[in-house]
Amino acid sequence: MSDCIFCKIASGEIPAKPVYEDDEILAFPDIQPQRPVHILVIPRRHIDSLAQVGPSDEALLGRMLGVAGRIAEAQGSPDGFRVIINTGPIGGQEVMHLHMHIVGGPEPVGPMLKRN
Repeated sequence: MSDCIFCKIASGEIPAKPVYEDDEILAFPDIQPQRPVHILVIPRRHIDSLAQVGPSDEALLGRMLGVAGRIAEAQGSPDGFRVIINTGPIGGQEVMHLHMHIVGGPEPVGPMLKRN
């Protein structure tokens, strides 16, 4: 998609500082990090969101999750991390290109959701 910021990053039109890349995915620091470690992992090809993936995308999603631990450790979160995939407006997705957040650092990330 020509107006998708993540497609432009994946194609090199907008520069990023990759911390991991291969034929299918690209990982780079979030420009507004919420934790000491905050990395975005995107597929190079455009997929709107997790809600639009199909059976042919399963290997790609597995690859994204499969590299998460290596990325987190290499970026300074060897003792654990959280993976977040926001999906659609209700799920808090702000950029309509499937992406995964890896968040962590030296301190615990905290509860996933507010507890009652």
